Amino acid sequence: MHIDRIDREILFHLSQDGRLTNVELARRVGLTPPPCLRRVKRLEEAGAIAGYRAVIDAAALGRGLEVLLDVEVGATDRRTVEDFEDTVASYPEVIEFRRMFGRPDYFIRIAVADHAAYEAFLTLKLTGLPGVLRTESRLTMKKIKSGP
Repeated sequence: MHIDRIDREILFHLSQDGRLTNVELARRVGLTPPPCLRRVKRLEEAGAIAGYRAVIDAAALGRGLEVLLDVEVGATDRRTVEDFEDTVASYPEVIEFRRMFGRPDYFIRIAVADHAAYEAFLTLKLTGLPGVLRTESRLTMKKIKSGP
């Protein structure tokens, strides 16, 4: 799929505000509404726009403590690694989960209510999983930038 300058502008504006009306989006990118809508549909069908979502304040859900966690695993067999990934991905506290090149093996973002909830997550759910060798927790002092 070829993405031109106008497509890039559409993607930029939608990444900033996914609730823009087609009329407003068209105005911002210098098109009339019908061709703008056609471009958006084409970008959606091609997968350049993967979806739309609301960004929820974690504190409003009682999950105001965010922890960044590095995890190293000692398992190299495929089954243990897949089980580990499936299990961790299923935890509602996990809001982002990545397998990394090099060390650490995994990067996990966790959102919980408070320090006690994080301790419970770490000790009762994560550290007992097969293959987990080491974890290193990082608490955010200040969020400078988040999102697109």
